[in-house]
This record gives sequence, structure tokens and C-alpha cells, in this order.
Amino acid sequence: MVRRPVAWVVAVVLFVEAFGIAALNWFLGVVVDRQDMSLAGLDPDVMSVSSKIGGLVFGGYFALCGLVALLVALRDRAPAGLGRILLISAAVVHGLLGAFAWGLVGWTAFVFMIVLLGLIVLLLMTYDGQSALGRPADAAPDGGKDGDGSPADDSPAGSPPAGGSPVTPPPAPTTP
Repeated sequence: MVRRPVAWVVAVVLFVEAFGIAALNWFLGVVVDRQDMSLAGLDPDVMSVSSKIGGLVFGGYFALCGLVALLVALRDRAPAGLGRILLISAAVVHGLLGAFAWGLVGWTAFVFMIVLLGLIVLLLMTYDGQSALGRPADAAPDGGKDGDGSPADDSPAGSPPAGGSPVTPPPAPTTP
């Protein structure tokens, strides 16, 4: 019920954040280029270009995470493989950015980062009980059969079937 709207919100916010990060770093690169000042002897052109490239890479990373969230929203299936790893890494990045934002930017940026961290974790957790095919995680695959066609049960080989009594002979008496 809440899975798809959360996935949509995460996708939209990650796309907006990707654009914002790329635009902010591009702007900072332009400012450094126009100031024509060096920092500790670094070339201003190198600082400008590296800021622009860093913004594009980081913005691309958030856009890719937003694409994963968008696919989750469209398909209504749990992210798997690389998509799940990307969303987990985005949650970690937002946690770290929130910690840095508290000291450097202020509490409003911290709240934004932590809210987005919570949304990503909620997205991952709401799909956690569902496997890739839409079944509950504890359901047996292939209609209750193992890969070899035998019934899938976790009981040892000699245990009785469900609802039946064990058919084992009594233990043999031991002599001292």
C-alpha cells in the first residue's frame, strides 16, 4: 500500500538532488574559474574542471539511484542485485552527508538528508519480505518442490510426514 508512493517520492527527490548537486558543483567550478585564484598553489583551471567533473559524476550517481527507485515504483518489485546495492550505498551516503551537513551547513540540510535516508531505508524495508518474483520470502519455490522435484521440507530424512506418526522401530535393548 505504501511501497509505490515511497518509491515514487524517493525517485523524484533523488532526480532533483542529482540535478542540484551537478548544478551546484558546476556553479562552484565557474566561480573558481572566474576568480582566477589558486588554493595552496593548485592551478585554478584544474580546480574548476575537477569541480565540474565531480559534480557530474556525483549527480550521475544520484540519477542512477533515482532510476533504480523509479524502476521499483514502475514494476512494484523489490530492487535486486546492483540496484539494491546502489540504494544501500545512497542511504549510507545520505547518512554521512547528514552528519557533515549538521556541522557545516546547518540543521535544515541535516533534516533533509536524514529524511531522505529514512525514505530510502523505508523503500528497502517495505520490499524486504518480498522476493524477486512477488512471493513472500518464506514461500518455497516451484510450488513447494526443490530443484530436483522432491517436496521441499526442512525436516530430516527420517522424520514423519506432516500430520502422521513416526514409523520407527523401538530401540534394540542393550546388554551390559
